[in-house]
Amino acid sequence: MDSMRTQVGIIGAGPAGLMLAHLLHLHGIDSVVLERQTREHIERRIRAGVLEQGTVDLLDELGLAGRLHRESLVHTGLELLFDGEGHRIPLTDLTGRGVTIYAQHELIKDLVAARLDTGRALLFSAAATGIDGPAGDAPVIRFRQEDRDVELHCDIVAGCDGFHGVSRAAVPAGAITAYDHVYPYSWLGVLAQAPPSSEELIYAHHDDGFALHSMRSPEITRLYLQVAPDERIEEWPDERIWEGLRARLHRRDGFRLNTGPILDKGVTALRSYVTEPMRHGRLFLAGDSAHIVPATGAKGLNLAVADVYVLAAAINDWYSAGSDAGLDAYSSTCLRRVWRVQHFSWWMTSMLHRLPEPDPFGARLQLSQLRYLTSSAAAATSFAENYVGLPLPKGGW
Repeated sequence: MDSMRTQVGIIGAGPAGLMLAHLLHLHGIDSVVLERQTREHIERRIRAGVLEQGTVDLLDELGLAGRLHRESLVHTGLELLFDGEGHRIPLTDLTGRGVTIYAQHELIKDLVAARLDTGRALLFSAAATGIDGPAGDAPVIRFRQEDRDVELHCDIVAGCDGFHGVSRAAVPAGAITAYDHVYPYSWLGVLAQAPPSSEELIYAHHDDGFALHSMRSPEITRLYLQVAPDERIEEWPDERIWEGLRARLHRRDGFRLNTGPILDKGVTALRSYVTEPMRHGRLFLAGDSAHIVPATGAKGLNLAVADVYVLAAAINDWYSAGSDAGLDAYSSTCLRRVWRVQHFSWWMTSMLHRLPEPDPFGARLQLSQLRYLTSSAAAATSFAENYVGLPLPKGGW
């Protein structure tokens, strides 16, 4: 069996893994990034597309936001649509910050290019198969690449490989507590070759179910429909999708939904999940390995970036000053933000989606909350503050 050595072994080349690798590189800390998929796959995989102000500011600070600023769409507000009427929440007027629309796979392209420019290791088609001794002082990541079995010896393992990856599974039963909530609905998401029908995102509450109008570029629209948890994509031909979107995005003052060829579609379940703690010995979980949020609040990617922002500083302190304080505080520091984001995402999801069973009382409560949110400056400011994202923790990377 072949053997390699590095300081930090990073499993997963998503936003968390690649951002962590870059931050560590700037500190002069070596790492090896393992990604089980090909480069082409991760650079084309459709995921999130809304970046918080703090995420964009960090990319600016790192010199990684050049293409983002050329190609992204900056939003200073969003619209809540209910009772056939749209209500704009002026995010920037209320908070001084906005959000940026930039597809996750485009950010991945930028982060992959930055990693390759450093000359440090980024291994594609390298599937991690297990972690030996994660609680000890010398953990070993086992992976397979090109019919070779390899051991990667490291000081620290960063598990950035998602909910189904080997990192979370490497933590012994009883060493962590999982908090899980599965929502009684899913999202049918489509990517359409059609200009966005609105300059800003539209979150629609409708008797037929929730809908979201988003975008990825001036030519590509991203749209979602609430569907049943067990919905089969085969039951949704393109025309039915457009019909559902037209109904749920309809308003009394008129609205024209731009349509076009659907490039991609799929059904995604909504769930909330948190692992406590986000650490087991020398194994540190980040991003979807440690927590999942429903996509309603557009928080998953941003939460992953916040995790590794904290972790990179802690690892640097450990190497440069011999201090365990940052590593020991990593989980508690991140979890404060995680639970705030979980609550906001749960609240927003619960407010906007059609209830799974007929519940006239619950439906009236949803409308009451929406009316209050769109008529109270205090409520709108609280919403906007959470939506654009709380500042990253003090201390820097």
